[in-house]
Amino acid sequence: MIVFPLLLLTVALAAFMFRVLRGPSIPDRVVALDGVLSVVVSGIIVAAARADSGITLSTVLVVSLVGFVGTVALGRFVERRGG
Repeated sequence: MIVFPLLLLTVALAAFMFRVLRGPSIPDRVVALDGVLSVVVSGIIVAAARADSGITLSTVLVVSLVGFVGTVALGRFVERRGG
């Protein structure tokens, strides 16, 4: 049952990575990196559900917070640069 969500996450990750590599502008790449982070967090959650483990949920919280701060920092950089 876990194979289908992992397959969808893999497709989403490939689409976001394509946009990161081929994005026409820096703001597009920043949004795509945020999407990659969301897919990684979702993958960790699916792995935690598969292993029936609650320990990885603290990892999800830390990764989400670091990703949010990184996205805000990149957004401010692009805004100041004139992106």
